[in-house]
Amino acid sequence: MESILIDFNSDYYSQCIPGAANTSSTSSTTTAGTTTGPSTTLSTVTTTTTIAGSGTYPTTLQSGYYWVRAVASPNFHSYLQAAPTATPSPGPGDAYLRSSQNAGQFNIIDGQLLYNPGSSSGETLYMWVEDSANKTQRTLQTWFDTTENLYGTFAFQGDTLTWTVTDISRPNAAAWLVCGNNGQLYINTGAYAYDTPSGCADQTIHSYGGSTADV
Repeated sequence: MESILIDFNSDYYSQCIPGAANTSSTSSTTTAGTTTGPSTTLSTVTTTTTIAGSGTYPTTLQSGYYWVRAVASPNFHSYLQAAPTATPSPGPGDAYLRSSQNAGQFNIIDGQLLYNPGSSSGETLYMWVEDSANKTQRTLQTWFDTTENLYGTFAFQGDTLTWTVTDISRPNAAAWLVCGNNGQLYINTGAYAYDTPSGCADQTIHSYGGSTADV
């Protein structure tokens, strides 16, 4: 994947949900009474609320997986997930740290970061990392796809998510960058909390084994 120059002041990044968001609808019913003479007629009014990014993905942690989240400001308890998606999370898309509402569930097997499909009929996703021709590039994009990542190796050091690769010497294998108003996630190839790119925040991200993704 070629390097992408990001303009954090663009209209894309000014939206709450970039690109084409996945949506689902929930309905609430209100019953109102209308009195006519001695009798009462009940009418039902149904209102529909559309919630971006919601779906049938499990909100209780499944066996063999973890939540992955930041544990320090400015993204305290923001959770790893794919967005935007064409289908309920998970679905192919860029990697973000966002609200616990749509948190993904993950594990590492053979150096691959796996995104729990949420059901036996779902398709496992893998986190990919940009293989830039410029090995001094400070930010490497991350995203999710249906085939295994070909560049670098993921691992947990304790509960900390790390990524290493043979052709980049990183000062800190646990250094990530969260960029833009929407929390897009990048690998930080430079030093943690030093010369941080404009519009980004330094973060480490960590596994969490609680039954629900706590705010």
